[in-house]
Amino acid sequence: MASPPPENLSRAIDLWREAYRHQMAGELDRAVALYQESIRICPTAEAHTFLGWTYSFQGRLDEATRECHLAIELDPDFGNPYNDIGVYLMQQDRLDEAVPWLEKAKRAKRYEPRQFPYMNLGRIYLKQGKWWQALREFEAAVRAAPKDEGAAKALHSLRGRLN
Repeated sequence: MASPPPENLSRAIDLWREAYRHQMAGELDRAVALYQESIRICPTAEAHTFLGWTYSFQGRLDEATRECHLAIELDPDFGNPYNDIGVYLMQQDRLDEAVPWLEKAKRAKRYEPRQFPYMNLGRIYLKQGKWWQALREFEAAVRAAPKDEGAAKALHSLRGRLN
């Protein structure tokens, strides 16, 4: 498959960045339209992943998951869609199904913020009463992002419960 012309990729990136701004402002329908336009011009794993994330904000988890699968097809090294699929499964209380997706996110070559799949696995293990597994995940989250206050708080809280 030939690479897209650089101007197409540049325009697609500009569009998904604009879509992200609308998404964060709560303008979800506008964000969806811009992500879709970005994908039409030049499909990227990022645009599919963020379109999926927007769908999840709208409660459209099946469509969100489908977009993540498309992102993985485009770039299997991009970790965010693996984590997002795990999160969507968590939201549906399908915890055991979420675990392998989060494990894949941890191993992805390209992923930021790196601590998220560890935090999500820690949350799953907490819900399942697997305290020591949760502790290991929270410790890994803190190692991945020492300045993340949420990760540090989760680790500290669990350590307090285990003492």
